Amino acid sequence: MAWFKRVEKGIVTPTEQKKETPDGLWYKCPECKTVATMAEHKRLLHVCGSCSYHDRVDAADYFDLLFDSGEFSELDADLRSGDPLQFVDTKAYPQRVQATERNTGLKDAVRTAHGMSAGQPLVVAAMDFKFIGGSMGSVVGEKIARAIDFARQNRTPFLMISRSGGARMMEAGYSLMQMAKTSAKLAQLAEAGVPYVSLLTDPTTGGVTASFAMLGDFNIAEPGALIGFAGPRVIKETIGKDLPKGFQSAEFVLEHGFLDFIVDRRELKQRLADLLGMLRPADAAAPEPREARRSSVKTQ
Repeated sequence: MAWFKRVEKGIVTPTEQKKETPDGLWYKCPECKTVATMAEHKRLLHVCGSCSYHDRVDAADYFDLLFDSGEFSELDADLRSGDPLQFVDTKAYPQRVQATERNTGLKDAVRTAHGMSAGQPLVVAAMDFKFIGGSMGSVVGEKIARAIDFARQNRTPFLMISRSGGARMMEAGYSLMQMAKTSAKLAQLAEAGVPYVSLLTDPTTGGVTASFAMLGDFNIAEPGALIGFAGPRVIKETIGKDLPKGFQSAEFVLEHGFLDFIVDRRELKQRLADLLGMLRPADAAAPEPREARRSSVKTQ
C-alpha cells in the first residue's frame, strides 16, 4: 500500500520551506513526562494536570494569583544591594548584581507588596530564586523587615513566600544578621497579635529555613518542595549515618511535625482566605475603599 511506505526515495525539503515548531508552545512535566500546551500549563498555575508536580514560579506570578484582579501596591521597589565587603570572586559583586538585574528585570531576590486578597487586606513578601539563587542579603532582610513593619502598623496579615538557597556569601556577616533582624521583627508582629503565615516553596534552605521561614503562626508548603538547612551530603558526613529517602521533602517534614499542612497552588488563595478569616484580629483595618486603590499596580 503506497501510503504505508515511501515510494520515492531521497525526498529533500528546501530549507526555506521547512517549518519548525516555535519554542515555548509545549510543556513536558519533568516528573511524569506528560506533555501539555504552555497555555494549559499556565492556566493550571504551572502545576502538572496529571501528577500535580509544582513548577517554580516567580514573585510576580504569586502576586497575580493572590491579589484580587492582580492589583497591588509594591513596597520599597527600588532598594538595591551595596558592596560593604568589596567582595570579588570570578567577578566583582556589584558587576554580578548588575548582570543579574539585566537578566531578570529584578532589583533583588524578594518583592514585597500589599493589596486585597479574596476581599481581605494582605501583605506579601515573595522571593525570586532566579536572582542569585534567592540568596538572602541585606536588601532581602531589609525589605522583609519593612514589610513586617507595614503589616504591624496597619494590622494586616503577613504572608511570607520563601524560595532560597540560603545566605548570600558575598555579604557574609551582613547576610547572617538578616536572620536575627527578621526574626526580631516577627516577634514584634506576634506581640501585636497580627497573623503571620509562612509558605515554603521549592527550595527553601539555609539561613532562610533557620529563621523567618519556620517562624509562622502557620507553616505551610507546596507539594514536593525541598525544605532543609544543609544539603544531604553535608548532613550525612556530619552525623555519619545514611539518611531516609526524601527526608527533605515537604511531605516528610509534614509527617514529622514541622509543617501544619501542604497546599496545592491552585487552592492557595482560597485556603489562605479561609485561614486568615479565622485569624483576623478584631481591630483589623477595614478594607480600603476602591477609590484609594486606583493607583495600584496591575500585573500583566
